[in-house]
Order: sequence, then C-alpha cells, then structure tokens
Amino acid sequence: MPRQPIHSDSAPKAIGPYSQAVRAGNTLYLSGQTPLDPVTGEMVAGGIEAQATRVFENLKAVLTAAGVTFDDVVRVAIYMTDLGNFGSVNEVMKRYFREPYPARSTIGVAALPRGAAVEIDLIAVTGG
Repeated sequence: MPRQPIHSDSAPKAIGPYSQAVRAGNTLYLSGQTPLDPVTGEMVAGGIEAQATRVFENLKAVLTAAGVTFDDVVRVAIYMTDLGNFGSVNEVMKRYFREPYPARSTIGVAALPRGAAVEIDLIAVTGG
C-alpha cells in the first residue's frame, strides 16, 4: 500500500527523519506534536494549558492539511512528564473533541524532546 506524506507549514517542521503525518489507505497517522511554535520553532511560554493548546493547534494544522478534522480521529496517545497535569490536559482536549470521544492512552514519561511537558499523536480514519 503506498504511503502519502502529509505536511503543513502551519505546524512545526519535523525535527528528525519523519513526516508530520502519513496516509496509508483511509488511515492517517500523525506523528507526535510538542508545544513548539511553528513560526519561531521555540517552545511556547506558559504552563501545561498553554503547552497542550499549542500541541492541539499543531495537530489541527496537520489534520487540516490532510483534509480531515478532529471528528475523524479514532485514537489519541498523550505523553506527559507529570501525570499531575492529567486534569488540565483533559480540559484542553475537550475543546477539540466532542462525543463520541476517540480511544486514548495517557503515558507518563521521564522526558520529552526539547523539554516539553506534553506530546500527543493521533490516528484518524477518513473516507478514502
């Protein structure tokens, strides 16, 4: 099955040998996004809510480039350096998704790239 890379200039450039997203058939796999400002390439200022909001805006930009929305997302994986931020990230996530919510896992990690407090990746299924 051919893989189609997806790119958005409105999301941070990949900081390694990977695509922002790849479509394979009707499934779209989004790479993890961290709270990097796509214009400056720097981590956004502020606490976990500001970081989570930037991450979801970065993901939204990639979804838009692929012609899909958060309504097409079936799986979310959230990585956090402090699981004490679970509730705050949930509140931000509620701004981007509506019921029925996608499946999700939340994983506590020791560290994330560039000192981020949160990283999120997605899987979406599209009409084709």
